Amino acid sequence: MKIPQLKKKPTTKKHHNIEWTDNYSWIHQKNILEVLKDKKKLLPNVRSYLEEENKYTQANMKNTKKVQKKLFNEIKGRIKLTDESLPFKDKKYHYWTKITKEGNYSKALRKKIGSKKTEIYWDGDLEAKGKKFFSVGDMSVSNNDKLLAYSIDEKGSEYFSIFIRRISDNKIIEEEIKNTSGSITWSYDDKFIFYSKLDKFHRPRQIFRHQLGTPIKKDLLIFEEKDEKFTCGVSISSDEKFYFILTSEHTTSEIYFFNNAEKIKPKLFLKRKQGIEYSIDSWNGYFWIHTNDNAKDFKICRCKHESIENISDYIPAKKDVLIGGFTLLKNWMIRSERSDALKKLFVRNLKSEEEEELKIADETVINPGVSLIQKDRDTDKIRIGFESPKTPGRTYEYNIISKEKKLVKEVEVPSGHNRDDYIVERFNCNSHDGRQIPITVTRHKKTKVDGSANLLLYGYSSYGSNVPPSFSSTRLSLIDRNIIWATAHCRGSTDRGMNWWEEGKMMNKKNTFKDYITCANFLIKKGYTSKGKIIGLGGSAGGLLMGAVLNEAPTLFLGMIMSVPFVDCLTTNLDHSLPLTAGEFNEFGNAKENKEHFEYIKSYSPYENINKMDYPNILVTTSLSDNRVLFDEPTKYVAKLREYKKDKNLLLFKCEMDAGHSGRSGRDAAIEEISFEYAFALMISKKI
Repeated sequence: MKIPQLKKKPTTKKHHNIEWTDNYSWIHQKNILEVLKDKKKLLPNVRSYLEEENKYTQANMKNTKKVQKKLFNEIKGRIKLTDESLPFKDKKYHYWTKITKEGNYSKALRKKIGSKKTEIYWDGDLEAKGKKFFSVGDMSVSNNDKLLAYSIDEKGSEYFSIFIRRISDNKIIEEEIKNTSGSITWSYDDKFIFYSKLDKFHRPRQIFRHQLGTPIKKDLLIFEEKDEKFTCGVSISSDEKFYFILTSEHTTSEIYFFNNAEKIKPKLFLKRKQGIEYSIDSWNGYFWIHTNDNAKDFKICRCKHESIENISDYIPAKKDVLIGGFTLLKNWMIRSERSDALKKLFVRNLKSEEEEELKIADETVINPGVSLIQKDRDTDKIRIGFESPKTPGRTYEYNIISKEKKLVKEVEVPSGHNRDDYIVERFNCNSHDGRQIPITVTRHKKTKVDGSANLLLYGYSSYGSNVPPSFSSTRLSLIDRNIIWATAHCRGSTDRGMNWWEEGKMMNKKNTFKDYITCANFLIKKGYTSKGKIIGLGGSAGGLLMGAVLNEAPTLFLGMIMSVPFVDCLTTNLDHSLPLTAGEFNEFGNAKENKEHFEYIKSYSPYENINKMDYPNILVTTSLSDNRVLFDEPTKYVAKLREYKKDKNLLLFKCEMDAGHSGRSGRDAAIEEISFEYAFALMISKKI
């Protein structure tokens, strides 16, 4: 089949007195946000090109159809298809969710305390029936248990519509509220809901209060963010006494609070300061604050409600330890810390101030978690749990006083799983500047460490996001076929604290790419794989990482899988009308206003730095309705790669025409996407 070719229409661009030519920028439409809502507005010739690429990809993947089906059945066979969550005890009801063997979406159930009658108050499969895409943004039952507020996106573009229905008869009782961020907060008296409205750039910068029983045109604007970098939302306090308005960007936050939903008078808690983040909660007469003010890796503070100017440290900062968030009970605080790319949990007695670590498992490389059992905080019982790359999730009911723990749920793998068949290892390797980069490796015990194995190296490392050592039954389809799975915890995450993030963003972003390449070379040296046998995997900002290292070190790789990749980052950064650009000035820089930022981003942008050389096998996927990484970024990237690359390796491009940033909706569709990517990995590894 003929290789698709996107038409070249050279456009001269100029910024900071620097000129360059972009042959494919014409595909970006000025009304792109309208296209996200209505794909009929897509340029016909662009649609034709995307369809050609999809056909070309399908033709080249034709011989993997049986393997894709086998992978699909394998992965689905490891999922308990009919499953329920643990119940949460509210004031009058137990609430939980369920998914069935026949379904693709979850159902929400409840049962009155003391009753045996179960009520299904939300059926995702019924709601999604006949829709090509279906995503729930938020779902919230009113405090009196009579009403359900929920938000829906039917395009994948994350423009959510809010609906309110009466649970007793499923009747929608309010007007549809369109173009929201999706989040919903009930007032404590159930007279109002609060929601964030999206502006023309798809940014939630206005908060409205809707009074039930009144037209939405009368909704009250209670807060408006004037800084285009910031977005805002509403939350409530643990003691149900306050409402919080949080406005923030990636590195700075500001909070207002009020306690009367009828007569709203927001009061500023702490004025925003560049680089200072904080969040607050209310409990037992105190505001509790999690902040990095004078604490690089955060601390927990508190102050009396009546004297917010007198803030004192409660959990002080620790060297090389990231102090995480917390949950408050009547007598206890449960909190987290992170160091060396591993999370720990602690429980603290609020009266005696004694604290101890919650030891959950005998494994070292784990991802622990904690959740509440009930709404009433006057309890000594919580749920704690953990998972690891080889151990499916386990949840225990834990008594803080007696330290007794009872296993209440374990993630089942119906087709069978023996964790002793797998080996999990943690390494640290020296990067170019001596910094120790953690790597988490999972392999089958029968896989030889002699350089003969293929290895999939996953990476993300942007926005301070971490990749926890979690269990994934899907990965076993590769690991069981002697493909080692490794995760590179590069700078740009907060795996080693806030410095780890700062050393991998802005004018240090190239450290992320160098760290990843270092990890690849380290794993080759240790015999886990060999040069030319590594498959890179990354999505979104992880796709930026993949694209950058491809240009720097293509010979290390057998192939690359790039999902919704952020590969035309210079163009996006220069366009301040796009949804995420302004909010990322402190992550990547502001190329439009700052020449130094411009030159630095241009020097690593995957699209700008494609070379006339050999590239490995590459699979790129995108979605037409993605508002975070517009489809035209990977589209341009693939077109330019086709023009420049000198090899005869595969370059496949797949565009989902009815999906968003997270791909298609529904359980089966998600498994199909994973099966497709894994089939590509097995094909280039010559395992099929």
